[in-house]
Amino acid sequence: MLTTKSGPIYPEKVERIRCLIADDHELVRYGVRRLLEDADDFVVIAEAPDAALALKLALEYHPDLVLLDIGMPGMSSFEAGKLIEEHCPNSRIVYLTMHEGAEYVQEALRSGASGYLLKDTPAPLLLRALREVRRGERSLSPQILAQLKQDAARRVMQVPLRRNLLTAREREVMRLLAEGRTVREAASKLGLSVKTVEAHKFNLMRKLDIHNKAQLVTAAIQQKILPLPTLM
Repeated sequence: MLTTKSGPIYPEKVERIRCLIADDHELVRYGVRRLLEDADDFVVIAEAPDAALALKLALEYHPDLVLLDIGMPGMSSFEAGKLIEEHCPNSRIVYLTMHEGAEYVQEALRSGASGYLLKDTPAPLLLRALREVRRGERSLSPQILAQLKQDAARRVMQVPLRRNLLTAREREVMRLLAEGRTVREAASKLGLSVKTVEAHKFNLMRKLDIHNKAQLVTAAIQQKILPLPTLM
């Protein structure tokens, strides 16, 4: 603490990142809590051994970050993540898990996750990733990001590009939808009617043989309309 003639100067108060930890292993929760609270800018406000209680606590406390394990007993962590994302818009979801399978990663991202981090992530990188998520960025463990890039590259090799089949307007619509905009939001952004955007969406999905949101995002990456996620 510094002092001057007018008295002591106290350091500015650090606004700490309020965290909820959900994991069915008490030892894991203890370790993560100790790691976070050893840093000056984190505080753990609640813990849960399952997704149902995590959802209840998130709705009650509205934490900045919700760290969810995958595969806890009872309610699906992905379902809890979707509901937290819907009802707590300022809470960011991070899955902290040992599962590296592509199906888990895709489901996590579809549920609205801002982060997918593996439990063997070194402590300094984990803290940095959580701070990035708090700032509004998306963070993935390097292994997960590499896997997504490999999957996207393999699909590019397997499926011939049909970029020239899309009109400029269809590409604009595809970009907005792949970014998560609704048809109504895309229409407002482009100055078009909802009916016109619906028609463009139908045409581009027909041309590229797309049947769901996940395929739309993948196709947008293949078409170089949407960039790949950045490294953690």
